[in-house]
Amino acid sequence: MIRLDDLALFVRSAALGSFSQAAREVNLLPGQASAAIQRLERELDIRLFARSTRSLRLTEEGKRYLPYAQDALQALREGREGMRGEDAALSGTLQIAAPSDFGRNLLLPWISAFRSHHPGLDIQLLVSDQVADIFRDPVDIALRYGQIDDASFIALPVAPENRRVLVASPAYLARHGRPRSPLDLATHSCLVYRLRGRSYDRWCFPATDEVVQVSGPLVSDDADVVRRWAVAGEGITYKSWLDVHQDVLEGRLEVLLPKMPGEPTPMNLVCPHRKQFSPAVKQLHALVAERCRPITAQLLRMLGQ
Repeated sequence: MIRLDDLALFVRSAALGSFSQAAREVNLLPGQASAAIQRLERELDIRLFARSTRSLRLTEEGKRYLPYAQDALQALREGREGMRGEDAALSGTLQIAAPSDFGRNLLLPWISAFRSHHPGLDIQLLVSDQVADIFRDPVDIALRYGQIDDASFIALPVAPENRRVLVASPAYLARHGRPRSPLDLATHSCLVYRLRGRSYDRWCFPATDEVVQVSGPLVSDDADVVRRWAVAGEGITYKSWLDVHQDVLEGRLEVLLPKMPGEPTPMNLVCPHRKQFSPAVKQLHALVAERCRPITAQLLRMLGQ
């Protein structure tokens, strides 16, 4: 008889390309994961993986069997959720990936409030500006900035009206003055963000179709570090309103060129398939969207929209 745990280990091993990584996710030793796969292979009388000391890949039989295993596990999850119903107490584990600024400064306290209403739900939060691969990484959903044009994802809007804004601290502005147009940014110290080795040093202003090449002495691959540098008076940065709105409201940062809206930067909740919109995902999405709505409304008022 096929064991469900063995089936789940097969699916995760196929996604990760590693028995040891799949084993660590469920607190097993690599040898135990390998033994589970061998047990499943004996039950099916097929070889699922081609193994070597350096690689692990699916055999042709394994590739054909994988979608059946995924569908079986998904059907079991749907059956469990259907029996519990939308209003039942949430339980299980929800794995979430979020960008650094949003995850630390907004989502973290919201998740604490969410769990206070659903104490049976375990949450694993991955906070990083490295974009999670929701097909391979151990996450159920991801919160992402930007337009989602990839048809392989399902995206639910969280903050569709969000935009980037130019901000700097009062101390920096007192020392260096205010830019009067985007072109003035070329003479200022600009705080640049880097993702996947690429520096985002060309700032776009869609209202006038201007693209400005900026530079400065400080660069980081952590968006929260860039925000903190701005608060400390190190320069001007171009950030999501969701990330800097509290600093603006409390006077640590000031919005520059408010009549010139920055790039649209919508926030979405994404996952691989609509079937994964469990009651926990649906309720968390509703909470995050509700909390973001008044924040982006402040931005629209400031822009006169």
